[in-house]
Amino acid sequence: MSPRSRSTRRSPARRQPRTSPASRRRSTPRRRPASYRPRRAFGWEQAGLLLLVLAVVWSLVVGALRWLAAHPWVPIVLLLVAAAAGGVWVHRRREAARWNRVREQGLRYAMPQIDALHHRQFEEAVRDLMRRDGCPEAIRVGGAGDNGADVKATDPFGRLWVIQCKHRKAGLAGSAVGTPDLHVLNGTGRPVHNGDVVVLVTNGRFTDKAVAFARSQQLHLVDRHLLARWAAGSTPLWELLSAVPSPRRPASGS
Repeated sequence: MSPRSRSTRRSPARRQPRTSPASRRRSTPRRRPASYRPRRAFGWEQAGLLLLVLAVVWSLVVGALRWLAAHPWVPIVLLLVAAAAGGVWVHRRREAARWNRVREQGLRYAMPQIDALHHRQFEEAVRDLMRRDGCPEAIRVGGAGDNGADVKATDPFGRLWVIQCKHRKAGLAGSAVGTPDLHVLNGTGRPVHNGDVVVLVTNGRFTDKAVAFARSQQLHLVDRHLLARWAAGSTPLWELLSAVPSPRRPASGS
């Protein structure tokens, strides 16, 4: 074979190295998620909006300060108005408290009024009578779980009163209060409530056994007749009852 024929023969094509699908995946550049750029743009929009709001607020604050500096009498007027409003509020609170004291001092109940009360209203009436007598912190605690105490009050001598109320719609004609109610009061008045004076008040009457039991346990009973004297007069209950415990402290103003 001649040298020319050898030169004109085509040289075999070089084989390209085969690439695996995994290598092709590695060589392919990753594309960022389509939502990446919009999120970034949205963040810049939020920052720009925040800066705009801050700039507006700052300009308003600066403008307000400059205006107040040019009108120094405005803050003084506002302070005076606020002080006047506070003074009026305090005055009204004091007047309301004073009129409440006047109303309590002149509080009177007739027995027909008491008979017409609901049992909860009867408890409130007893509370108000204790307040009238000088127990401003007297409270009504009657209800479920009251442990036998419907009204609690501390008198001017420091004694804690624990009072149970039994209302009878028919008054004296209603059922008499017996020893079971006194057993409950006796079991909680001092051990649970730490009462100094333990009282049961009714607009009705008590059985003879209840009277004897109360005397033996140093419980105080207020029946219809004693209640009528207390509610219609102005004498404190501790002056109407006998054998009341000694004062814990002197009365204020004495």
